[in-house]
Amino acid sequence: MTEKSMTMQEMVAQLNRWAYEYYVLDDPSVPDTQYDALYDQLVLLEKQTGVVLPDSPTHRVGGEPLSSFHQHTHLKRLYSLDKVQSFGELREWVDKVERVLGRTEFTVELKYDGLTINVTYRDGVLVGAATRGNGVTGEDVTEQVKTIRSVPLVIPFKGACELQGEGIMRLSVLDRYNRAHPADTLKNARNAAAGAIRNLDPKVTAERSLDVVFYSNGYEEGLDVASQTELVEFLRGCGMRTNYVFEKAYTFEQIKAIIEKIGSQRSSYDFLIDGVVIKVNDFALRERLGYTDKFPKWAVAYKFDAEQVTTTLTDVEWQVGRTGKLTPIGKLEAVELCGATIRRATLNNYGDILRKRLKKDALVFLRRSNDVIPEVMGAAEEGGTDIPKPTHCPACGSPLQETGANLYCVNAEHCRPQIVARIAHYCSKHACDIEGLSDKTVELLVDRLGVHSVADLYSLTEADLSPLFVQGDKESKKARNVVLAIEKSKQVPLAQFIFALGLDNVGTVTARDLAARFGSVEALSAATVEQLQAIEGIGEVVAEGIVQYFSESQNREILRRLGEIGIDPRYTVRTAQGAFVGKKVVLTGSLSRYTRSQAAALIEQRGGEIASSVSKSVNLVIVGEDAGSKLDKARALGIEIADEEAFEQMLRD
Repeated sequence: MTEKSMTMQEMVAQLNRWAYEYYVLDDPSVPDTQYDALYDQLVLLEKQTGVVLPDSPTHRVGGEPLSSFHQHTHLKRLYSLDKVQSFGELREWVDKVERVLGRTEFTVELKYDGLTINVTYRDGVLVGAATRGNGVTGEDVTEQVKTIRSVPLVIPFKGACELQGEGIMRLSVLDRYNRAHPADTLKNARNAAAGAIRNLDPKVTAERSLDVVFYSNGYEEGLDVASQTELVEFLRGCGMRTNYVFEKAYTFEQIKAIIEKIGSQRSSYDFLIDGVVIKVNDFALRERLGYTDKFPKWAVAYKFDAEQVTTTLTDVEWQVGRTGKLTPIGKLEAVELCGATIRRATLNNYGDILRKRLKKDALVFLRRSNDVIPEVMGAAEEGGTDIPKPTHCPACGSPLQETGANLYCVNAEHCRPQIVARIAHYCSKHACDIEGLSDKTVELLVDRLGVHSVADLYSLTEADLSPLFVQGDKESKKARNVVLAIEKSKQVPLAQFIFALGLDNVGTVTARDLAARFGSVEALSAATVEQLQAIEGIGEVVAEGIVQYFSESQNREILRRLGEIGIDPRYTVRTAQGAFVGKKVVLTGSLSRYTRSQAAALIEQRGGEIASSVSKSVNLVIVGEDAGSKLDKARALGIEIADEEAFEQMLRD
């Protein structure tokens, strides 16, 4: 072995350790700059020697696009799971198992909503990956899966084995991707993951930062595990990400309690699930139960309420937002979905209408994105009436401008919905927080008092506002309070003011980053696209949108008027004091006296940093009711834990 190859092996080993900490443990030990510097050295060394080791991270950048997918025959059939959708059906399944096996140990895991992949290793080296397909053959997606950093290229195992996992895109990653690519947003995490893995260009897969959660084994030579518990330990020992929830149970009641707990926490997960998987733990007992033609008898999937149904798209109306973008809203034949009656759903934009082949008076698939926002996913049948592309603004009649897949009304100064939306956004809680100016009140300001910009708010008097409310002492007091709230908003912090301006694709997090980087609106208004893109999370489209905003004369005029009023916030770094200074804090469970956002704000005001997950770098975990797995992990890592009473004492310290 040459000195250079030894150096290369050390580099690869170090980079893979750092990647494992970052992508699997969520606990990085070095900054990105240190990883990048060593990675660049490895790339140079590989070019000089012409040698690329099997587990080199340079395999993950994605090769040339493929012309087509080849079929792959699995070494062992991949079965699908039988499903139950009620606790009554689940009890019947448990009873059936116990009639054969007696008292049995089960495992309970999440059923991730992604794309199943089957990864093949020979003598520890990843040699293939395929989709499940029909269970016997699937599509070869080896080059795509190699780009996923939570899939190890090499594992400590001799022989041949196939390991199954679910390819997913985390919701936080989806949000980050969409903020960086506003012109090409991904609609939901499940389709984003499936589309990335089944994309002929591996670079697309790499760009979407997917994960794979491993949970099963298929064909094996010498894989000495005798239970699901031992299999999970083996997978973790290989550096693989395993199920976020993995619990053991011995009775139906215990299984039911775990499922109910998962159901209550489901909305807080950073990924999509569509159910829970229950398995017999012992592999020998599984063999006694065997298989049907389609399913193993030793496992079942408990499915949550259906998240996708079909209904008829009866009409389309177009809404104009504060930036002038038109959003098509589909009117639907009423349908029940996840316990709610749905009559309207977003169609996103006209490009989406064409891509999904949507037509009026035809059946469509409807899904609740993350159980909250109804979205039409695509056509469920042929036929129907074409949806025409509007040419003029439905509100003001101005000609529309087409940018990418979106349509815009550029009549920003005189288009009523844009004016109302901009003022309402400026007054909202996370912006200038002008209490008393609801959306309906803002409409009255525009229609009856001639308010056309946020600068006009500051000339309003109690006499102007009183007629908007029913006459009386209470209403007179309300008008007075609104005037006081408008006056108070002059002291708005810079980050909130930047958010209040309504810059396209700039949320509260980006606004904080812009405030910290530039320190004033004046400096931000002079920023170049290149300077803006240097900030993490800001891509070219967002940067160009910010520059465009400050280049428009009507926006400059509003800022000039606000400056004359005395609104010119500056970024200041406060010296924090208190029990949270320098601490990374995780909040979990429900606090009785504070919302999650209120508690987080109090911690940050006192010098603390909020983290979303428990890791070795976390200093404190504050727990409320139903704290869940984060509390368990904190105990395992020996991290300080505080209940709500202790939290309040820390606030007083």
